[in-house]
Amino acid sequence: MAIYYSQVLATGGGIPDRVVTNDYFNYLVEDADNWIFSRTGIRERRFAAHDESTSDLATKAAKSALERGNIDPAQLDCIIVGTSTADMILPSTACMVQKNIGAANAFAFDMNAVCSSFVYAVETADNFIRSGKYKKILVIGADTYSKILDFQDKTTCPLFGDGAGAMILGATEERKGILQSLIKSDGKGWELIQVPSSGSRKPITADTITLRENTFKMEGKKVFVFATDVIPQIIEEVTAKAGMTPDQLDHIIPHQANVRIIDFISKKLGIPKEKFLLNLDRYGNTAAASVGLALDENLRNGVIKAGDRILMMGFGGGLSWGGLLIQC
Repeated sequence: MAIYYSQVLATGGGIPDRVVTNDYFNYLVEDADNWIFSRTGIRERRFAAHDESTSDLATKAAKSALERGNIDPAQLDCIIVGTSTADMILPSTACMVQKNIGAANAFAFDMNAVCSSFVYAVETADNFIRSGKYKKILVIGADTYSKILDFQDKTTCPLFGDGAGAMILGATEERKGILQSLIKSDGKGWELIQVPSSGSRKPITADTITLRENTFKMEGKKVFVFATDVIPQIIEEVTAKAGMTPDQLDHIIPHQANVRIIDFISKKLGIPKEKFLLNLDRYGNTAAASVGLALDENLRNGVIKAGDRILMMGFGGGLSWGGLLIQC
């Protein structure tokens, strides 16, 4: 019986045109550029236009990947969109993308593991392919957090940007592509990252809007502790499962949340910071899009080369976290 692996056939990215520098937030804090950069490593981010949605950015990333891989949308068996800022509660954003790219033969659905959504979606696609039932799957991580931020909260609104990253996986009998993976959750921490009034638990009303409960909330200090605890676990556990050590990795693509987290992990594990591929200085935290965008960017600019072993990591609300070991 054939053993299948999920080969990375192509990647793509989709970002809005509007660039928002740190100076935009001078209304919140004096010398915002220095204040934000010194705490996060972020200089600027992209915000979607008023009439631009998550499905629009996801579609842009999908078309980019299809074009780069010279893949006919009709060949896709499945589309998975990882997002926590879907166009609407229903239907799925993935079905909108399916229509937009003309992938008539693909079934489509969304996954929400907040900033871990892309990793969770790739893990799901990998298992679909390994089953032997499906041959080509499009995975997209996409978010438009500018639509849900509280722009009076200086601890959260400068952190995020909008974007989408796409990956097309194809079945191969050669041992390459997704080599190992790990995904985990801890529901005891669900309250640390949330939009309180956004669903059936507390439906949106005039009162919840007045209280800004329909916007993003995060307990930043506790999330920092969580991230610095689980990231070393991801690196050590995934490499151990693959029979490797962390120093054998060519690159690490972490969730692009805060450069202080990366600095901490680099020192703790003795991994040179140069191995961490970062773009949060230009895009901020793009949530589900972050690792997919960074992968696409570094494949396009030649930093990642054929045969390189890359560990991609996500962590976020739920709480959720996970890692993917990929050989391109």
